[in-house]
Amino acid sequence: MNKILLFCIPVFLWCSCKENKSYEAIFNDPILYSKTVHELNTVVMGNNFTPIVASRNYLYANVAAYEVIAAGYPTKYKSLAKQLHGLNPIAKPLAGKKISYEFASLLSFCKLGEAVTFPEGSMSDYVNFLKKTAKDNGMSSDMFNNSIEYSDTVSAAILRWSKKDNYAQTRSAERYTVNDIEGRWVPTPPAYSSAMEPHWSKIRTLVMDSCNQFEVPPPIPFNIKDTTGAFYKQVMASKFAIENLTAEQKHMADFWDDNPFKLNVSGHLMYGTKKFSPPGHWMSVIGIASKTAKADYPTTVYAFAKTSIALFEAFIQCWGAKYKYNTARPETVINKYLDADWQPYLQTPPFPEYTCGHSTCSSAAAEALTSVYGDNFHYKDTSELEFGIASRNFTSFRAAAEENNWARFYGGIHFHNSCIVSTEAGKKVGSYVVSSLKMKL
Repeated sequence: MNKILLFCIPVFLWCSCKENKSYEAIFNDPILYSKTVHELNTVVMGNNFTPIVASRNYLYANVAAYEVIAAGYPTKYKSLAKQLHGLNPIAKPLAGKKISYEFASLLSFCKLGEAVTFPEGSMSDYVNFLKKTAKDNGMSSDMFNNSIEYSDTVSAAILRWSKKDNYAQTRSAERYTVNDIEGRWVPTPPAYSSAMEPHWSKIRTLVMDSCNQFEVPPPIPFNIKDTTGAFYKQVMASKFAIENLTAEQKHMADFWDDNPFKLNVSGHLMYGTKKFSPPGHWMSVIGIASKTAKADYPTTVYAFAKTSIALFEAFIQCWGAKYKYNTARPETVINKYLDADWQPYLQTPPFPEYTCGHSTCSSAAAEALTSVYGDNFHYKDTSELEFGIASRNFTSFRAAAEENNWARFYGGIHFHNSCIVSTEAGKKVGSYVVSSLKMKL
């Protein structure tokens, strides 16, 4: 909660310095949208949402905002209704009604962001601040009320749609059974947590026909006894890499760690530290990219929505593969067969190794962002500064995804073959999202 309050302070100062400007100047500024996404990012982090569930949080919030913008700019943007599975047409605003679509999009983002997170009212203070800003900077009562009314219309439609994605059903699905057999995933230290979201592949897809549309090849067969075989070689490659990490490789691993809840153990003392999850990291990248490109407000919302869709689909594809193959983590294999004291550089997350979620979602996000801002897009990713991790520079979104590929290997939590396969799978998912959706006219 303290982090949320701390973030509201710079938002307040940023907006108050514009008090002499009209509401148009304030709400047409795309930086405000990026800051609003960051507000939800902080709520998601503070309430320990898993990376997989976080992708759902960002999806519905950004789609709600986009649908408002599509209604306000019908000659430039097309509604996602009938393009995303199960999303029916949304009522258009009545002709002649004065609406601030930017203001309405922020309200819709917050309403859906709060609806799919918890606790209730997590964004109410921020919403009240947005409303006060509108009133204090000259928005008429008619426009204010009309904007809220249309925001409520869109929000209600997106919320109805969200409730049919099978999320509730996966909460009560049969628990994952751990079988301690060679090569199969088992819980890892220090928390030995149960398998995370084993039924996520049952979540309704958006454009893919199912989690199996982009199937990956089977992982390298488990065989630790054959010292000349491919499996043994990939295990030794992981072991050697972690034992000989350079400072640059450690920075790379730390930068892309994105562990939303790391359990720290010091003797009998145990405490957790939080960071943004992989989709949360990419939410920050989108804001950085939009600012770097000097994008306008509608383009910024479009970039967030399109990338959120790609991230959501990527997790469904990846989680289908994870729980199809149920492969053991490097830590498990090395501790059991080679070195009981070996530890990965990063903390191993609680789900099967193959394929890599971060590599899949990062390459999917890179394809979506490349379709908006182009390739060879140079940017500085400053998103980890708030967690004490130095920034990194990239020559393109795809280059960032390729670096993530290596970062998961350097972290010791994935075999590199998994990262390579996942990067290719994510590219296919992202490219399919881009080719399937007709968002910008």
